[in-house]
Amino acid sequence: MESIRVSTPLGCDVRVYVGGDGPDLVYLHGVTGLLPNDPFLAALSSHYRVHAPVLPGYEDSTGQDTIDSVFAFAMHGFDVIDALGLTRPILAGHCMGGMIAAEMAALAPNDVERLTLIGSLGLWVDAQPVPDLFATLPYQLPELLFNDAQRGHELLGSGGDFNDAEFLTEFLVGNANRLGMAGKLLFPIPDRGLAKRLYRIKAPTTLIWGDADALTPEAYLQAFSAGIANAESHVVPGGHMVHYENTAGVISTMVG
Repeated sequence: MESIRVSTPLGCDVRVYVGGDGPDLVYLHGVTGLLPNDPFLAALSSHYRVHAPVLPGYEDSTGQDTIDSVFAFAMHGFDVIDALGLTRPILAGHCMGGMIAAEMAALAPNDVERLTLIGSLGLWVDAQPVPDLFATLPYQLPELLFNDAQRGHELLGSGGDFNDAEFLTEFLVGNANRLGMAGKLLFPIPDRGLAKRLYRIKAPTTLIWGDADALTPEAYLQAFSAGIANAESHVVPGGHMVHYENTAGVISTMVG
């Protein structure tokens, strides 16, 4: 994937990973951000022209002092799309990125060609509360986010050793920055009224959930499906990070 930078009218300097051929697809990452040489983006780029903006506060994208609400996140997404020169792209998002993508599709229903939500946050089901990410210690994240915890440690650590003090310090600082930005949407609970806006989504929507998702269990898939008129639901093997654990299954479902 090629790395480029674009600027928005609000002065946000955004890193965007771009690659592949095919229909334009904008992918919004989740709470943990993108992985180095991200394998999911690489797989997507075999089917689409992928544009993956890094959200403010992640990597070296700026705007964390400007983007401070769900509406601001959605408008930021459209500003980035405009900066990339795209019109009615396919929009996909995982976790927090799915929440933003759904808000965008609801706010501007005629500006999204298709929508894919993967283990999306944004709703609240009283019977199955979303676990508190902000009370989760870094070493506990793989067990929460992955069905295969060992694979999760390998991916989130990017080959580093959580027992190494220097690596752990770097990871903790980066994780604090990421969660600080994510907290604007997700703390104390990831509910900013999206349920009241889902009816506005016109884009044909694909919902993809891991069958062992411990962060957003199947009740949330059902809630999104009930709220979006044109939604198709798919459950595939994997945890919350199903797009890394079962990349082929997720891509196959997206491509149809």
